[in-house]
Amino acid sequence: MEPSSIIGAIVIGIVIGALGRLVVPGRQHIGILWTMLIGIVAAFIGAWIAMGLGVAYTRGVDWIEWIIQIALAALGVTALDRALARR
Repeated sequence: MEPSSIIGAIVIGIVIGALGRLVVPGRQHIGILWTMLIGIVAAFIGAWIAMGLGVAYTRGVDWIEWIIQIALAALGVTALDRALARR
């Protein structure tokens, strides 16, 4: 993997994290850094899942891959928020 693609994945991950947080209803009690980290991880895992399903490379925008990534980010934000709320 080239450095430019890693930087691109990080930037996309930050966007994915923000979109995942917007999808979750209510107020989340996690910081922006956690949101960005969750988004980056969700972007990598979502891309891997999309490749496994054969939908990673399509013409135009990869909507299915984005939906998978945003859903993973929303799950991550929810899980971390609930884990921190228990403490």
